[in-house]
Amino acid sequence: MVNNLEQKIKQVLDYFKDQLSSIRGGRPNAKLVEDISVEYFGQKLPIKQLGSINIVPPREIQISVWDKNAASVVLKAIEASNLNVGANLDGNVIRVNLPPLSGERRQELMKLVKRETEEAKIKVRGLRDEENKEINRQFESKEIGEDEKFKLKEKIQEGVDKANREIEKILEGKIREIEE
Repeated sequence: MVNNLEQKIKQVLDYFKDQLSSIRGGRPNAKLVEDISVEYFGQKLPIKQLGSINIVPPREIQISVWDKNAASVVLKAIEASNLNVGANLDGNVIRVNLPPLSGERRQELMKLVKRETEEAKIKVRGLRDEENKEINRQFESKEIGEDEKFKLKEKIQEGVDKANREIEKILEGKIREIEE
C-alpha cells in the first residue's frame, strides 16, 4: 500500500518537474523548443525529431536541422509559438535568441510556477486521502487492526511530507532560475 503511494507520488513529482522545465527561466533550456510541433511532409513532428538542440550560453538555443529543407519550416514553427523569441536561419542552423526577462514577465512566471506547485501539492494530498480511505475500509472490514491502521496512516503522512519538501526544493530552484 505504501509502496503504491510512493510510485504515484513519484509520478506526480516527475510530471511537476516536467511542467516546470517547460517554463522559461533566465537561462536557455532545450525543453523550451524540443516539443514544438512542425508540419513536415504531411506529418506533425516535434523539433527534437528533426534536428539536434544545443545550448549556447548565455541566452541562445541552437538547432541544427538534419534536412536543410526542413529548416525554414522549423523556423516558422518557432516564430509561431508563444515563446516570444527572436530566431534566425543560417544554412541549416537556427539560432533562437532569448531576450532577458523583464520584471513584469518574471512576476508572471513566478505566479505560473507557484500555481503549478500548488496543483502538485493538491494531487499529493488527493493521493494521501485515497490511501487513508482504503486504510479505513480495511479497518472497518477487520482486515487490519487499530495499531496497524495508525502505523500505515503515519507512514503515508511521512511520504506526503517528504514529497512536499521535494516540491518546495524544486520550486526554490525554479525561482532562482527565473531571477537570474
